[in-house]
Amino acid sequence: MKAQRTRSQQKVIQVLQELKKAISAQELYIELRNRKQNMGLATVYRSLEALKLQGELKVRLLPSGESVYSSISRDRHHLTCVNCHTSIPIEQCPVHQLEKQLEASHQFKVYYHTLEFFGLCDRCQVASSK
Repeated sequence: MKAQRTRSQQKVIQVLQELKKAISAQELYIELRNRKQNMGLATVYRSLEALKLQGELKVRLLPSGESVYSSISRDRHHLTCVNCHTSIPIEQCPVHQLEKQLEASHQFKVYYHTLEFFGLCDRCQVASSK
C-alpha cells in the first residue's frame, strides 16, 4: 500500500509527470516557482527523497554528479558521453526477465531499474581523433 502523499509531494509528482523528462531539484524548484507554487528548496528536496523511498519517482546520477528526477512511467536506458555528458535514450532492455527472476528469488520489490552505458558520442570521438 502506498503512503499518502503530502500536498508538496503531490505538486512535485504532478510537475514531473507533466514535464515527461528528468530534471534536477533546482530546476524543479524553479519550475514550481514559475507555476506560482510556493515551496522552498528544502521542501522540494524532502519531497523528492520521500517520493523516491516510496518508489514513486526515479533518480539518475549524471556523470557530473548531479541527480535528476523523473516520474516512473517506464524504465529508461541511456548511452551517456563521459566527455560532453550528452545522454541518448535507448529503447532496448535486456534485463526485464532478470528483474522478474530477482524479484521472485529474493522476495524483493523492484520499483524501477536503469541501464546506462558510458563512452564517447560520435562528436566527441571525431574531436578526440583530431
